[in-house]
Amino acid sequence: MRHNREFEIAWQGLKPGPHTYVYDIDDRFMQEREVDESFKDWDAKITLVFDKHESFFMLHFDVDGTVTVPCDRCGDEFKLRLWDEFDLVVKLTGEDTEKIEDEDDVVFIPRSETVIDISNWLYEFITLSVPLQHIHPDNEDGSSGCNPQALNLLDQLSEQPEQTINPLWKGLEGIKIEKEKKKVKPKSK
Repeated sequence: MRHNREFEIAWQGLKPGPHTYVYDIDDRFMQEREVDESFKDWDAKITLVFDKHESFFMLHFDVDGTVTVPCDRCGDEFKLRLWDEFDLVVKLTGEDTEKIEDEDDVVFIPRSETVIDISNWLYEFITLSVPLQHIHPDNEDGSSGCNPQALNLLDQLSEQPEQTINPLWKGLEGIKIEKEKKKVKPKSK
């Protein structure tokens, strides 16, 4: 992956307070990273509110857009809506060589860093905004948006014939095993 200044924020020159950045994410950005090849036509807009404080930064990512994915039910492709919000705190640390481990929503960077590269966070948050289940949305009339031929085939395959009992096991139906029930006596006071 090549270095891209488009996704760097030079925080030292910024005045304290909120600053808004807008990033358009497309196939080119996603193809530079390892992403599922069945996902295509990425068209996302991420609005970042970068709130600068003296010793930390509050980052709020707002994801909006679409991606074309195959339906988990019928296999046809459709445009899936992306939307989500993520918050991240970036704390500035001293110059000591001691490495502080990042937490889930908190990242530590040394004060000597003059820019923050947010491209990995953009990638992470856009992929997290894709739901795990990809199913066509319902039509306006309430019917399924999936391919009707595929749904009919699934219905036919899901019909199970009556189960026949193997004669080998038929004799076991009459055997019942009862466990001994132990009676617990209450303790006397």
